[in-house]
Amino acid sequence: MRFVTFTRKNEQRLGLMGPQDQIIDLAEINRRFLKNANASYLASMQAFIEGGSKAIQVARQADKFVAAKNIADQKKLAAVGALLRPNQCKIIAPIPAPKKNVVMLGINYREHVDEGARARSLDIKYPDYPVFFTKPSTSVIGQFGKVIHHKVTEKLDWEVELAVVIGRRGRDIPKEKAYDYVFGYTVCLDMTARELQRQHGQWFKGKSLDTFCPMGPWIVHKSALKDPQQVQLICRVNGEVMQDGNTRDMIFDIATTIESLSQGLTLEPGDMISTGTPSGVGFARVPPVYLKPGDRVEGEVEGIGVLQVEIVAP
Repeated sequence: MRFVTFTRKNEQRLGLMGPQDQIIDLAEINRRFLKNANASYLASMQAFIEGGSKAIQVARQADKFVAAKNIADQKKLAAVGALLRPNQCKIIAPIPAPKKNVVMLGINYREHVDEGARARSLDIKYPDYPVFFTKPSTSVIGQFGKVIHHKVTEKLDWEVELAVVIGRRGRDIPKEKAYDYVFGYTVCLDMTARELQRQHGQWFKGKSLDTFCPMGPWIVHKSALKDPQQVQLICRVNGEVMQDGNTRDMIFDIATTIESLSQGLTLEPGDMISTGTPSGVGFARVPPVYLKPGDRVEGEVEGIGVLQVEIVAP
């Protein structure tokens, strides 16, 4: 199941990707046909994740209901606004305004550590523990969003990542139970102003400018991704492949990351953890390559989809 947030007639809605990539408006189809009482968890993606198993059950019910309809009946659903084509709405970030900062994991692929060390003439050293930083909610944008090439940077770089969406509240989570707390997965593009990252001695400022955290195009439920530690990540710039890696090469896998992050720190439904990037970033190339207005960046994660953004002038 692929859950999507979209806008139609200036209203945010929660959807489920259905037949032929049409969007099932979950609240609308429930109101008109399924009649689940008190389904307040269909109001938004955040509410849906907080709704837990009840919300998932309603989504499965809606999916089966639509799938059983023939083309003529699906047209009737479309006529009342319960089923939409993507060109009838605007897909936005799955959680457009996260309640908390998005947690990011740094230097979590060995080849990325290697390329960064070579580019900066440093000794190669892998971290002993996960390296965490965050991005604020103001940095989040969605599918076909515009990444601003802010005047403060001349070294705008790309990083494609797999992001984990937390589904249950928990603290001190052992890694053998980590996936019990996962709701699903999405694609993240960790946009970075490299000179700010270096100037400030830490990563928050250089990675947290407005529009610097594209996410989407939807959240894939964990049941639909068989093994998140065996998926391909690809980043393209203007159609050219720049990154091509696999999550099996992580230094700290997803379960270890959740265990480490949750030690003494409560994770809540809707929290998002982006798990680092493979090699192929712009600053480590010879010569370095940076983004400019007009460039198109695509982040693809196997089993999830393609997130596409455009770089624009401020």
